[in-house]
Amino acid sequence: MYKKILVPMALDHGISQHTLEVARALSAEGAEIIALHVYEMPQGSVSAYLDDEMVAEAYRSAARLLREKTEGIEGVTAQIVKGHTARTIIDFANHNDVDCIVIGSHKPDISDYFLGSTASRVVRHAGCAVHVHRRL
Repeated sequence: MYKKILVPMALDHGISQHTLEVARALSAEGAEIIALHVYEMPQGSVSAYLDDEMVAEAYRSAARLLREKTEGIEGVTAQIVKGHTARTIIDFANHNDVDCIVIGSHKPDISDYFLGSTASRVVRHAGCAVHVHRRL
């Protein structure tokens, strides 16, 4: 079983509670579970239409939602970081000695074969075990 498990959470998908349950099932006694949300900053021309306060409020709102989704769940620590989703998940795991990532995934469609989903990128590049929970 695993001692330090990272559970990336997309706050707009309903799968995060399931991935937390999978992480708990894979946990060794006394394991640490980190619920991580990666906040992607607005990119390109979109950022030209958003003022700094609007972006800051969206970040605070995401942090509140993450706390709400994880509060009261024993043994789970919530963290929010800024970055590109897949790369930030991998880097976070590497820099924090994570030994397992439990990530949710949707049923792939044609765009995933060309671009790749976040879960598939994490599976390909993570330096630790990755368990993918697919919602059908």
